[in-house]
Amino acid sequence: MPDVPSPTPVGPSGTETVGPADGNYSADVTWNACAILFDIDGTLVDSTPVVERSWRTWAHEYEVDAEEVLRVCHGRRTEDTVADFVAPRHRAEAVARLQALESADLAGVTALPGAHVVLEALPPCRWAAVTSGERALMTARLAAAQLPIPETLICAEDVSAGKPSPEGYLKVAAALSFAAAQCVVVEDAPAGISAGKRAGARVLALTTTHTVRQVAGADATAPDLSAVVVGYADGSVTVSIR
Repeated sequence: MPDVPSPTPVGPSGTETVGPADGNYSADVTWNACAILFDIDGTLVDSTPVVERSWRTWAHEYEVDAEEVLRVCHGRRTEDTVADFVAPRHRAEAVARLQALESADLAGVTALPGAHVVLEALPPCRWAAVTSGERALMTARLAAAQLPIPETLICAEDVSAGKPSPEGYLKVAAALSFAAAQCVVVEDAPAGISAGKRAGARVLALTTTHTVRQVAGADATAPDLSAVVVGYADGSVTVSIR
């Protein structure tokens, strides 16, 4: 495992800074790390309209409150959300139904601002993705958004516990031959932020699906990847918020 220090956010005075809880974005933060670990939906890909359409249809069919479902579904595995609303004997069928709805709908799936530029700046061995979605669906969304499929990808079926469990981020960091503490996690949802923090990584939250206050558990915040500059040189990844 390369001997690279854990990523540390450095402010303009050289002191450590953390994500704000007062509704402001982070500024003048630079991190050095071994790799960047991305979530997909809401971080690289804008799939929110599809996600909400699918869950609303599902909620209507299963006679549950769609707003309650949407309040908790972002960043979590389908099976974990379904378990909150459906009796055990019906869960497998309910999960399959939601998966069918999402797989049949790629309309409007696009890359989020800055995603192409950030990924192009990184060699394949220095970035990976951890998603709460199933592999077939996630690769289809990345393709629809014209984004590359990561060489290292951990999906819902690859873990025994979904976010906020750190399992996915621990696994993907190990697959890159790094410790999670040597990586930066990029997330958009509270469950994913918690997963990254519990894995020991620094977490950058993008407010593409939640407010700054809702993602205040992250180490830094930005509106989307267009506000982030990434570089790679001498075996180190640099992440700066501008």
